[in-house]
Amino acid sequence: MSLLPPEVHTELAELLIHLQSTDNVIRSQAEEHLANNWTATRPEVLLMGLVEQLQGSNDSGTRSFAAVIFRRVASRQRKVSDDNSIEIFLSMQPEQAEVIRSKLLEALVSESTNSVRNKISDAVAEVARQYAENNQTWSQILNVLFGMSNSAESTQREIAYRIFSQTPAVIEKQPQEMVIAAFQKGFKDTDVAVTLSAMDAFAQFFRTIARKEQQKFYALVPEVLNILPPIKAAQDSEDLTKGLICLIELAEVAPKMFKPTFHTLVSFSISVIQDKELTDTCRQNAMELMATFADYAPAMCRKDPSYTNDMITQCLSLMTDIGQDDDDAAEWNASDDMDPEESDLNHVAGEQCMDRLANKLGGPAVLQPTFSWLPRMMLSDAWKDRHAALMAISAISEGCRDLMIGELNKVLEIVVPALRDPHSRVRWAGCNALGQMSTDFAGTMQEKYHQIVVPAIIPVLSSPEPRVQAHAAAALVNFCEEAEKEILEPYLDDLLTHLFHLLQSSKRYVQEQALSTIATIADSAEAAFAKYYDTLMPMLFSVLQNENTKELRLLRAKAMECATLIALAVGKERLGGDSMALVQILGAIQQSITDADDPQSQYLMHCWGRMCRVLGQDFTPFLQGVMPPLLELASAKADIQLIEDDDQASLQQEEGWELVPLKGKVIGIKTSTLDDKHMAIELLVVYASVLEGSFAPYVEKVMKEIAIPGLAFFFHDPVRVVSAKCVPQLLSSYKKAFGISSPQLQNLWAGTIVKVLEVLSAEPAIDTLAEMYQCFYECVEVMGKKCLNEQHMTLFMESAISTLDHYKARVIARAEEKLENNQEEGEEDSEEMMYAIEDDQTLLSDMNKAFHCIFKNHGASFLPAWEKLHVVYDEFLKSQDPTQRQWGLCIVDDVLEFCGDLSWKYNQFIINPLVAGCKDPAPANRQAAAYGIGVAAHKGGAHWSQFVGATVPVLFDVTRVPHARGEDDIYATENACAAIAKILHFNSSAVENGQQVVNQWIDTLPITNDEEAAPYAYLYLAQLIDQQNPAVVSQAPKIFVHIAQALQSEAIMGQTAIKVVAAAKLLLGIAGLEPAQLLQQLAPESQLTVRTHFS
Repeated sequence: MSLLPPEVHTELAELLIHLQSTDNVIRSQAEEHLANNWTATRPEVLLMGLVEQLQGSNDSGTRSFAAVIFRRVASRQRKVSDDNSIEIFLSMQPEQAEVIRSKLLEALVSESTNSVRNKISDAVAEVARQYAENNQTWSQILNVLFGMSNSAESTQREIAYRIFSQTPAVIEKQPQEMVIAAFQKGFKDTDVAVTLSAMDAFAQFFRTIARKEQQKFYALVPEVLNILPPIKAAQDSEDLTKGLICLIELAEVAPKMFKPTFHTLVSFSISVIQDKELTDTCRQNAMELMATFADYAPAMCRKDPSYTNDMITQCLSLMTDIGQDDDDAAEWNASDDMDPEESDLNHVAGEQCMDRLANKLGGPAVLQPTFSWLPRMMLSDAWKDRHAALMAISAISEGCRDLMIGELNKVLEIVVPALRDPHSRVRWAGCNALGQMSTDFAGTMQEKYHQIVVPAIIPVLSSPEPRVQAHAAAALVNFCEEAEKEILEPYLDDLLTHLFHLLQSSKRYVQEQALSTIATIADSAEAAFAKYYDTLMPMLFSVLQNENTKELRLLRAKAMECATLIALAVGKERLGGDSMALVQILGAIQQSITDADDPQSQYLMHCWGRMCRVLGQDFTPFLQGVMPPLLELASAKADIQLIEDDDQASLQQEEGWELVPLKGKVIGIKTSTLDDKHMAIELLVVYASVLEGSFAPYVEKVMKEIAIPGLAFFFHDPVRVVSAKCVPQLLSSYKKAFGISSPQLQNLWAGTIVKVLEVLSAEPAIDTLAEMYQCFYECVEVMGKKCLNEQHMTLFMESAISTLDHYKARVIARAEEKLENNQEEGEEDSEEMMYAIEDDQTLLSDMNKAFHCIFKNHGASFLPAWEKLHVVYDEFLKSQDPTQRQWGLCIVDDVLEFCGDLSWKYNQFIINPLVAGCKDPAPANRQAAAYGIGVAAHKGGAHWSQFVGATVPVLFDVTRVPHARGEDDIYATENACAAIAKILHFNSSAVENGQQVVNQWIDTLPITNDEEAAPYAYLYLAQLIDQQNPAVVSQAPKIFVHIAQALQSEAIMGQTAIKVVAAAKLLLGIAGLEPAQLLQQLAPESQLTVRTHFS
């Protein structure tokens, strides 16, 4: 029975018809009427009317649309106070809500049309979600859903599980036995649609429950897996795909629950991938399921006897599924689309899976089975096999880097001949492999194999097919970006002759790629590129001065990029008058841009940044033209929209949007706007750092309107990061312009430091929080001594303590996660956990630098605030985690270094950690402890004398650990050597058997790596020479070689080097030695370096 008057239903029915109108005007008016006359003023009547339309309308389309509008309106926010909003449905009076809920469930049960019932179930799920998330009960729904799950009608059973999948919270708190029984019933249903709906409901439910609770449901896995074989037997690709997607979701959350049945699941999935009667989508989802296990449980995959071999075989097989109906590549060669949408094609799926397998399982697992196939495939008569083999090398090179890097000559023996293959797509794939290898094996490829790679690629630039030409040029970009100018110089003539020829191509994409490659070569070749300047720059000017037609925009953008990179390579003097001409051309192009999608606009911003670096202070007059559009981009607000269901699909396809689910709704964030904002602030950093004081006129505006708000721009992490880099540069610019004591700088600092301290306690992302601490300490470095007052220090410490508390909680949570996951000994952490640990280590490192900077600039005045950290600091020094111990030791070092005599007050917290630190198994901690003892000897004062004297034997032990001069331990060794030198120099009276210690100390030299430690050791050595200490006079040849090694490695430079060289000459005179003979112990190039000091 209707509770609303007939006229209300008449009006509402008419409104629903108009809302579905194909006439934009009618539909827009109806939407406005719905918003203003119903949703805003009488939502309760609207929801009641809609639910009664569900019950009373004879038109299925009206019922379906009424359910859609009901769900949309029920989820809208309604203000209940100045500060609080709540969903409309929850805001209603309980009596009204109860009636509407009852009618909604009645409509669900009575609806006979499947499509309408699905829409009603969406509305029911939305209301259920609101109640569950707000801890309110809707007891009626469970009775109805469990009733429907037992219905004789399969469509009702399916709908029940469908609602469970959309709102798993409704069964989360029910007794475990009841939930398991409900799922088991669904899994064993005779109707496939019901079993798949139950499978989806289980996957969604499983993802929402706590990890400890998940294990109680592991026993259901065999029943879940039993659903799929009959579907495969029926060759139903669509249903099989649905089931595989559910398994993927479960594998992401708890891959190890499949451990007892994993081998069976591998065999089944491989059989699906192999079955060409199934759709490509279905086969690819089976592959995705297997790849998901590699992502989340790589050890389990490696242990399976057939997983790796079978997966690599199937990946390679899919990768040969390419170029259907285009065997001679005529269609491919003729296409100008360089970036076709191919993500749903088998060969792309195979390539992407190979990449994941290599990265997750590692080279030892993947390399051998892959290369057992590749040589055979390269000898195949089928071009698709050869293409697949080359693309496989591209796919696995990053993940197999450590093993492949030693075998590059053998890999190149496979790849390089492919550049002469008769088939164009094989040559393209060969270029692709060389380009990828040039990136993945950067350095080694360029230094060891340039004689093989570059001469092999250059002829491909003359291929008859433009697509192959362009890809060869693209591969050269990868090679040249990582190449030193000395490597490139011999090839420049040949390279640029071919690339200049490509600039005459009839294909614009070839011209564009040639320009990008030339720009990269110029960037790497630097001054050596000047030889080609007169040939190329006029051509670029010609392109930039041509008519600005739409089809030439990208070409002109690439020409701008190329011209400004060449300008950067050859320098301001070589540019001469062309620098002003180029700036004027860029200005003219900026004035001509009118369309928002013109690619020249973004390229132009970077070009201005390069010209600023080229011209330096001479760029200042051009700021007035450059800054307005840059400031507009940098000031952009976040474009955020509540996305309706109908718009989701179109936005998912559209580039530049990110869709974020939030409380049953979907929020759309236009990321393209935020990317532009990030780029603009990045360029502001360039201008402020290059122009320094000349940028001052813009500093206040940029700081207050862009950089400071950017620190709290929570829609986009990169904007916050680049804003953090901008703030200290702006302060530095003002400092250069007005001076450290100026009111302009001090006023700017007063407003800035408060905001920077605020963000230290507000930043949610760990990696970004590290950037905020970096921003803080860089600001303090700019502002210098006594820039923080007591309140600032207190606020900093509050944030630091809070940050460390959260850090400790994360450490505990990770330990608990390992236990809950039953992580086996030797099994590596998940990639997600390793990234989290790395982020935390970076955070601790940047926090350390912040403490160091405060102590450096404020000394003992920071101690009262710092004392609040004692409890945390003591915990860290006693921790089992070497990172935490290092953090504690570094702060100890700062107290000793910058607080002088006052540091003795804390000796009971410092002495034992320093001694223990020298015996720490972690080399970095031995280094920090040795450094701390050296600092105590140098700056701690008389109180520390007895302690440091007693640590000499411990320091000698640091220099005698196994592999003391190995890569890991050398810095600890050298810091211990320097610390002993400081003790002998500043606290000699506290050292027993001083001469004997000096004799031993000589054996701890040389110091050739640590530029901070070396001066103390070598100046002390010079002092011993001046004193003609027997320890040095008796070992003059050895001492001279130690000095030569330090000079050659540039561990000592400047005045230190001059003093030490003078002492070395004195030593040679005393001992009657000739340096030439002693220098024979060094490499020839090292001898030349040292001789310059003694000439």
